[in-house]
Amino acid sequence: MKFTVMGTLPTLNEIIEASKKHHMQYAKMKKDFTALVMIHCMNLPKVKKADFEITWYCQDKRKDKDNIVAGQKFIFDGLVKAGVLQNDGWQQIGDVTHKFEVDKSRPRIEVKIKELV
Repeated sequence: MKFTVMGTLPTLNEIIEASKKHHMQYAKMKKDFTALVMIHCMNLPKVKKADFEITWYCQDKRKDKDNIVAGQKFIFDGLVKAGVLQNDGWQQIGDVTHKFEVDKSRPRIEVKIKELV
């Protein structure tokens, strides 16, 4: 199964910057972006444990890949909030693979979920 989040998620630098400004700024960021992901995956069936392949379609190559993948925090929290995953710990999250592409006109994040049995 698969879902897509249009646009981008905050990078590690943006998360750190928000955390330094005011403790509530990061809390608001986390709430807003977790809800964004939740909206895109709430109709997916529940899974007990899965592997994840996340493809980050970026506008350009200006941001470092290790900075971009920090957005996976919002992806897993959104999956939990939507009820797709019970939790985002070792018992629910198998392997996580990241791929990177450039799409200037349509940045997005595509998440493939492969349930493990």
